[in-house]
Amino acid sequence: MSGHTIEPMAITAEEVLQKIGPIQEVLDAHDGVVNVIDTADGNVMLSLDGGCVGCSSTPMTAMQIYYSLKKLEEVNDVIFVNGELPEYMRTFIDQKMADESQTEGEII
Repeated sequence: MSGHTIEPMAITAEEVLQKIGPIQEVLDAHDGVVNVIDTADGNVMLSLDGGCVGCSSTPMTAMQIYYSLKKLEEVNDVIFVNGELPEYMRTFIDQKMADESQTEGEII
């Protein structure tokens, strides 16, 4: 194998919004807005604005978005600039995804 690393395909803001489509439908009903700030190097930087600000459901919404986007090969990380996703939720999802990837190869 050569010394070249394969860079993942870049993801655009439009693709991010497309991937969170079902979540966006719920946000639209509550005047919530997902703003994609940056997608450089597969690090998707978002903020949840509009009706999301001060909403008690915002951490759960952020968790759904994080989970949806982290499944994508072209996404390295998802960063919520306003702290919408608490660290313990991020850790929980990362562990859940690690567990899922381990069981994918097992025959049940």
